[in-house]
Amino acid sequence: GEDFDNRMVNHFIQEFKRKHKKDITDNKRAVRRLRTACERAKRTLSSSTQASVEIDSLYEGIDFYTSITRARFEELNADLFRGTLEPVE
Repeated sequence: GEDFDNRMVNHFIQEFKRKHKKDITDNKRAVRRLRTACERAKRTLSSSTQASVEIDSLYEGIDFYTSITRARFEELNADLFRGTLEPVE
């Protein structure tokens, strides 16, 4: 499960970088808050097709509001899903 979280965290770090031209990777608190939101979003995606991520003042006072669809989550983790299915077959 942690691998899936890491993929989502990295996805949103890149999105934040694109939107705000700022890199949060060196800010442990910001990354920890993002990870918590991603864990919550992952649980939401198990029962919904979309999950929103809303973090007030994530980094340098910038609020981060975004969302992810289940399809996008599966796309980010496609290789991990394949890796877990192979032993089953």
